[in-house]
Amino acid sequence: MWENLRFVIIESQAMKRVVFNQKGGVGKSTIACNLAAIAASRGHRTLVVDLDPQANSTRYLLGHLPAENTATEFFDQMLNFKLRPKATEEFLHATPFDNLFVLPADAALEELQAKLESRYKIYKLREALDALEGFDQVWIDTPPALHFYTRSALIAADACLIPFDCDEFARRALYTLMDNVTEIRADHNADLVVEGIVVNQFQPRATLPQQVVDELRAEGLPVLNSHLSSSVKIKESHQQAKPMIHLDRSHKLALEYVALYEELEKAGKARQKSATKKRA
Repeated sequence: MWENLRFVIIESQAMKRVVFNQKGGVGKSTIACNLAAIAASRGHRTLVVDLDPQANSTRYLLGHLPAENTATEFFDQMLNFKLRPKATEEFLHATPFDNLFVLPADAALEELQAKLESRYKIYKLREALDALEGFDQVWIDTPPALHFYTRSALIAADACLIPFDCDEFARRALYTLMDNVTEIRADHNADLVVEGIVVNQFQPRATLPQQVVDELRAEGLPVLNSHLSSSVKIKESHQQAKPMIHLDRSHKLALEYVALYEELEKAGKARQKSATKKRA
């Protein structure tokens, strides 16, 4: 039943992807930031939207937490009518890397969640990103829970990328996660496509991870061919606030991220080509 999630046509001004998993510690922030950094390094004007109160993507790309113009203020103005609300662009911060920007998060995001949920502001992020001009790609990092911010991201996105760390608990959670995406598609965002499941911290010499991957593929789940290895280098990348493409572009993990990015881009172009043929 999940196969149909893969073949949906994506048409939008900027390609908007959400990196989503309800399980914590699977590498959502790291994957979002590294793929966004690769896109930016190739000349695409790229935005990372950090919706996680832990603000890991914000720290990864900026090295510090901004004192103002964060996602908290962005959402807070949706609750309070203002004659002159700030434009979305005013909340975007340039990173040290060319073409790469971030809408930063902070811990205060957590306090707003219940109010936003009760006022049903679930479509506001989509409206803001659809109106945003001048960007080629948007990558949305989400908290490890299916609540207001995550639902807003899934409603706003064209595509969903799911990190998976190859253990049995993660596998059980994956089925529920796929069902949740199906529900979001049915109720709020019919064009949302699951681009694929990203196997993270993969150990190629171990039997169990490959067995799990093979079984997921046999079940029809869209496991991507490009896997990400476990490496202590990623901790150095976090510490220095430099995505792998900027820290050490020749490192094995950096090359794996490039391969993953290129796999996603190739699949996206194939969908666009198919859409063009259908319209002809």
